[in-house]
Amino acid sequence: MSEKKLRLALIGKDVSGSDSHKIHAFILQQLGYGLEYEKISLAPSQLDDTMRYLLGDFDGFNITIPYKRDVMEYLDEIVGDAAAFGAVNTVVCATRKGYNTDGWGFMQMLKLHGVFVEGKKVLILGAGGAGRSTAVVLKNAGATVYLCQRRKQELQETCQELGVLVAENPEAGGYDIIINATGVGMHDTVGKSPVSAAAFEGCQVAVDLIYKPTVSEFLRLAAECGLQTVSGGGMLFLQAYYADCYFLNKQADEQEAYALYKKYLESEETI
Repeated sequence: MSEKKLRLALIGKDVSGSDSHKIHAFILQQLGYGLEYEKISLAPSQLDDTMRYLLGDFDGFNITIPYKRDVMEYLDEIVGDAAAFGAVNTVVCATRKGYNTDGWGFMQMLKLHGVFVEGKKVLILGAGGAGRSTAVVLKNAGATVYLCQRRKQELQETCQELGVLVAENPEAGGYDIIINATGVGMHDTVGKSPVSAAAFEGCQVAVDLIYKPTVSEFLRLAAECGLQTVSGGGMLFLQAYYADCYFLNKQADEQEAYALYKKYLESEETI
């Protein structure tokens, strides 16, 4: 019997350095499937044509910065977390349904690192798709969530929509956990941090959703201040596993996800 193959893709402003292909190929191979995969970096003017191409010819695709909200108008239904977050990172083409696996992947990553958020004061830097999803799941998990971004008028509206608080000054300190959900620290901003060391005053944990570099400038500063640091590689893998479950119409299993992630890390160490 020939191997069943999925045709998947990733779209974003610049996905050239993404590890998504490697991760999806590993997960699907472990689950008994092959993979054809495209990484598509595109400008906003190319989104319309790209969506027609993907929805017509692919089994599914993932979306990253900055198109997690823009793709919603092309879909027939926004499901579950994607509706709550107002952002889509996973699309099943046959049904034209949009999902969001970021929140699940994020919370599973925190759990793996022994980070618990109930009753904690959390600052999220960035109110894009990733910032929105983490804000909602943290609020639902019992954290007091503060959100910060440069565009202040949009920030007020986003916080009101999500039911979280506005962080007037991210440098003020006094937060238990700080999360970088901006793109600052990767691509042409490697070596930069969205906040200075002052922001880590009184903080215990710093989480960067960026996974390349593994130790961003944000996490380097946090470590210097004595904080526990968590890089975004675990979230990338775990949200990809959850996305693959949607592509396969399969029930996600937390223990299976952890086991696959452990096996993936071991395979990386042998390369």
